[in-house]
This record gives sequence, C-alpha cells and structure tokens, in this order.
Amino acid sequence: MATEVIVPTLGESITSGIIAAWNVQDGDYVEKDQVIYELETDKITSEGIAEVSGVVSLSASEGDEVEIGQVIATIDESAEAPSDNSEKKESAEEPEVKSEESGESEEAKPSAESSDAVSPAVRRIAAEEDLDPASVEGSGKAGRVTKGDMLKALSDRPSVKESKPAKKTAAETPKPAAKSKPAGERTTRKRMTPLRKKIAERLVSAQQDAAMLTTFNEADMTAIKELRAKYQDSFVKKHGIKLGFMSFFVKAVVQALQEVPGINAQIDGDEIIQNHYFDIGVAVSTEKGLMVPVIRDCDQLNLAGIEKSIIEYAKKAREGKIQIDDLQGGVFTITNGGIFGSMLSTPILNAPQSGILGMHAIQERPVAVKGQVEIRPMMYLAVSYDHRIVDGKEAVTFLVKVKEALEDPTRLLLDV
Repeated sequence: MATEVIVPTLGESITSGIIAAWNVQDGDYVEKDQVIYELETDKITSEGIAEVSGVVSLSASEGDEVEIGQVIATIDESAEAPSDNSEKKESAEEPEVKSEESGESEEAKPSAESSDAVSPAVRRIAAEEDLDPASVEGSGKAGRVTKGDMLKALSDRPSVKESKPAKKTAAETPKPAAKSKPAGERTTRKRMTPLRKKIAERLVSAQQDAAMLTTFNEADMTAIKELRAKYQDSFVKKHGIKLGFMSFFVKAVVQALQEVPGINAQIDGDEIIQNHYFDIGVAVSTEKGLMVPVIRDCDQLNLAGIEKSIIEYAKKAREGKIQIDDLQGGVFTITNGGIFGSMLSTPILNAPQSGILGMHAIQERPVAVKGQVEIRPMMYLAVSYDHRIVDGKEAVTFLVKVKEALEDPTRLLLDV
C-alpha cells in the first residue's frame, strides 16, 4: 500500500510553492512524523512531514514549482524497516570515540554532511562554520536542530581570536599574485524565490496603484533614552526582556491613529473601509526577504506585551516558522531602516494599508533648545501615505502626534 505525499493547503491566497529542499533521498526509509521536505511559498516556508512510515519514492525535484494538492512523492507502507542486523553492522563499522574523562566508549556522531535529518540551512551553516549539528541542542520537533539553534551555538562559542593562533605578518607571509576569475565565474544566475518574487510584485503594485506621498519630521529621543536607562534593569528583572525603542513607536502610532482615524482606513474598489482596531505590522528582515508579522490589538497591550510579541514574531520569521495568519490583517506598518544605518528614506506602502512609518538611525546633532544650542539624539521620521484617501493635513498631523508622543513618553502612559 502506498500513501501519497500531497502539498497541503497553507492559506487561501497561496496556490503554489517551490520545493526548497528534500531532506530524504529517493528510496530512503522514513519514519512517521519525520520532516521530509521544505516548501517555500510567496509568503512563508513550511516543512512537510511523513504521515506514515515506509520507503519514499520522490516524483518532484528540488527547485520544482508545485501546486497545492499536487502529489510530490509516495510512501510504500508495506516496505519493512531496516533490520536490526544491518543497523548493528553499520554501528560496528563506525569508529568509537573514547571519552577522556570517563573512559567510556561513545558512538561517533554523524557529520553534518552525511546527515539527512537536518535542513539545508543547517547543513550550509555546518559547512561554512565547521559546526557539527550533532553537537548542538535542538529546539525543533523531536529535538531536531534548527537554523536558530545553529546561530545561537555560533554566538555562544569562543571567538576566533581566542581559539586560533596569531596569523603571520604580511612580511612573513608573501601575498600570492592576484588571479583573474574565469569568464564563467564572473556572474551567477539563480531563479527568484517565490517570496522575493512576491515582494517585488507588491512593491511595484503599491507604487502603481496608490497615489503615494511622503512627509518628514524629526524627533528628539532624549526622553526615551533616559527612561530606558533609568528603568532597564527593573524592566528586565520583571519581564525577562529588554525595553527597546519599537514598543514606544508602536504605542505612539496607535495613539496617533486614534487621534487621526483617516490614516486607519483603506480603499476597496470604490469604497473606503474605516478600521476600528489597531493591529500594527512590524517589518522584520530575514535571509529570504522582508516579512511583516502583525501584532494584534496593540491598543490593549503594554510596552512589555508589545516587546514580547515583537521578539516572538522575529524569531519565528528568521527560523522559517512564521504562519500565514501571522502576516495578515494589519492596518498600519512600521519599518526600521535605522538598524542598518539609514539616515532618511521614503518607505513604500504595504498595500492595502494607507500609511507606513519609517524609523531611522539616531544621531547626535546640534539643535536649538529654548534659545540654546544643545547636542541631542535625533531621529528623522518619515510617513508615506495614500494621497487618494489621506490628505496632507491628516498625514502631517499624524506625524506630529507621533513626534510629540516620542518626545514626551509620559503621554503614552497617561493616554493624553
């Protein structure tokens, strides 16, 4: 009896995807609930598991675009699992490693290159960083090592400077003559991923379909920096997380949306939909592209609740565990180019939303304060908006409200 492996339904708007990787080979014996492939769509990357145990027969290759509901493999349930004898034989052929502390024999763990139980992302990190996944504690299903586990292990291990001997000086080691690359290695060509393709389509569509305009202002971040410095230790002790800047911006945006509701609306055909809820999207940069998970009911969350949600969604996005529902339904978006050093930008709308706030790098600049020149930590702010339904007066007022809330954060706590 053979069971079909079918591409599952992942959301109403997702109709196809690309097989990013097979974690098994044709003819392998797989166990029930084993992760056997990774599917990349225009919104998320998901893992496919075996519903039964048996020998797998692949009918699609890595890189193939497959439709939802398509059969991409079959699993022969009648096939027997490898016998104990063969397992013992393989075990006997593996070298034994003696523990210097206990003197007990331990089976050598398989290297990253020979293991089919890890994802391609894990194998790539293992090869590039010389880190064996078998030495890393897994947080995934059934103890599976994830990309996030590998990155954490890399950050925890000693630095290269400490572990490697000093390099020879330039005088001791002559530099080899530079060699020009062969013509075939000067460029590479690869297919756009569904996510990157979708991002490109949405950005172009936003510029073509909306009358997009951007207005600018700047905010003095002194009060927020002083507040964070004063209460950071207490905040961490109580909530287990640091108090960042983003939670202040989310609360400032919510307050501004409440005072200027025209921004919290969108166009649907020839109708205007006025939103009365405050689900705010926060842009997160990942290896595969930009994702915008949505924090629900921000008007009902405190700073700690917002910070925890941001950390949780960012982790899920970077580990490829984000779900389609996590990305839908936002009314406004915040993007922070400042973490990459951006001084000023014009953010593109996240359709069908009518507004997006761009944060930028904080830089100390001389400013006039009550007739005196002082050095203050300043940030440029930018709000892009859909001029079809948002007037310039509303957009400017909205940004001024955000600025005032940031410069006097007690307004956020007192709701004034």
